[in-house]
Amino acid sequence: DRVSGVFVPAVITIAVITTIIWLLAGQTFGYALARGISVLVISCPCALGLATPVAIMVGNGMGAKNGILFKTAVSLEEAGKVQIVALDKTGTITSGQPEVTDILPAEGVTETELLTLACALEKKSEHPLAKAVLKKAEEENLATGEVTGFQALPGNGLSAILGSDKLTGGSMKFISSQTKVSADLNRRAEQLAEQGKTPLLFTRNGKLLGIIAVADVIKEDSPRAVKELQNMGIRVVMLTGDNERTAKAIGAQAGVDDVIAGVLPDGKESVIRALKEQGKVAMVGDGINDAPALTRADIGIAIGAGTDIAIDAADIVLMKSQLSDVPAAVRLSRATLRNIHENLFWAFFYNIIGIPLAAGVWIPLFGWTLNPMFGAAAMSLSSFCVVTNALRLNLFQIHNAAKDKTIKNPVTLHISHDENIKEEKENKTMVKVTVNVEGMMCGHCEAHVNKAIQAAFGAEDVVSSHENGTTVFSVPEKVDEAKVEEVIKEAGYEFKGITQE
Repeated sequence: DRVSGVFVPAVITIAVITTIIWLLAGQTFGYALARGISVLVISCPCALGLATPVAIMVGNGMGAKNGILFKTAVSLEEAGKVQIVALDKTGTITSGQPEVTDILPAEGVTETELLTLACALEKKSEHPLAKAVLKKAEEENLATGEVTGFQALPGNGLSAILGSDKLTGGSMKFISSQTKVSADLNRRAEQLAEQGKTPLLFTRNGKLLGIIAVADVIKEDSPRAVKELQNMGIRVVMLTGDNERTAKAIGAQAGVDDVIAGVLPDGKESVIRALKEQGKVAMVGDGINDAPALTRADIGIAIGAGTDIAIDAADIVLMKSQLSDVPAAVRLSRATLRNIHENLFWAFFYNIIGIPLAAGVWIPLFGWTLNPMFGAAAMSLSSFCVVTNALRLNLFQIHNAAKDKTIKNPVTLHISHDENIKEEKENKTMVKVTVNVEGMMCGHCEAHVNKAIQAAFGAEDVVSSHENGTTVFSVPEKVDEAKVEEVIKEAGYEFKGITQE
């Protein structure tokens, strides 16, 4: 667009000046006009106009053939420029289908009792780790009761009432704050974490029941995908809510450069914001909690098997749900951008040679003139070269890493742990805004409103609920109520009021 904005008026100016100069040189009006028309005809705006869209069209088509959906031309262009790739762990690096590996009951508790109570608590949870516990209970044919007062505590655990008993479950950090954990169970939990397993602790009425260890297997292509990204000069970071020991074990298996552990669901967006200060960031995720981070990143990449909200928030969707398609997307983007530059070269190559010839610069020296018909033929030939060059992208092998090149300025990250990010946020004076919104019907609606609010106000921690009819977010200072109402209406929903505190 920038090239065309300069090229077109420049060529028209050259044509007018050419006509005037030949008239001043004493030539007839017909001769002078013929030189000006030759300049207009041979200057190849169609080649310039084709250079980018044809390459992008072919690149998009190649991506679609290989299960990589670029939603916009901008996402296809920008993907090749990323310097940092942040990978969610569960469902992205790992299969997202964890299994129970160890059951360690506390003294006086049987394995069956521990598993039965854990299953009753986890039954209402949507977390992938809960599904592993439920699957194990089904295999053991265990009958579980129905809990009441179920509460999910994001990033910590669960609590519920079963009969007259209060059940809790979650991470070592969370359970340790609720009850005393014996040194033996603490040591065994650490050993499990070092093996890449996630230890889940359960209590009944404040008394520890034991540990159930769950492991999520790394996808077969994850280490190869990470290695290919690193060979391109891209820094690879893994984000997870797991404790640091487990996270480092998984990170070592995958071969990532950096691991950020203990990230709460609403903290991923903050991590991405911090990473963006150090380079161009792509976020790869699959879950509802990943949507704000996918929106915040320069390029959001969603796993095709993930949630609809994540897919809606992303710029690129990997339909085959293979992590190896991330370096393939970067590779295709780089090839497309390189092809665009080649096309622009060919367009300018013809113009640099043809415009002086058409203007009659060489007539006084060599007597060379250009018939407008030959100018039209040269213009067509330049368009033919541009289109043919773009079609070469159909031969590009997007999964072939043999010719990958490292970016010129690879990033050296200075990772701030999630605790530091939270501390920075706490030190800010933030305004909590609650907007009453009518018309949201599902998760898609929530994601749509979140995206609109983030784009309009640069808001943090945006959470919409169609059940409550609210959108809650944080900003450094109070927002204009009329502006909020305008944003909500433009998104297609009804504004019903606002509170700021």
